[in-house]
Amino acid sequence: MAKAKPRVKAPKQADKGEIITIKTLISHKMESGQRKDKQGNLIPRQIINHFTAKFNGEPVFEVDIEPAISANPYLQFNMRADESGEFEFVWEDDDGSVYTKTQKLDVS
Repeated sequence: MAKAKPRVKAPKQADKGEIITIKTLISHKMESGQRKDKQGNLIPRQIINHFTAKFNGEPVFEVDIEPAISANPYLQFNMRADESGEFEFVWEDDDGSVYTKTQKLDVS
């Protein structure tokens, strides 16, 4: 599979105490392992199976992803901005690949 492409939409600035929305999407075909190829062989499962969002090293959102999720999984969550720091977003693939993206947040 071609390398998955993670994308994040999150504010770069927020007021202290503000509730912010973080949106993530990763381009990935999310093969469930239940389909067959033209020869009738099962196509092996290959999905993004885990997602973690950390802020300043502390997890703020985490989810296990199952095969029923569609291609290009989109995740959205809210967080209260209490301090400036850096997000780290991590997507883990069945094949052992790990995709990461970071983004800073300035809180005033």
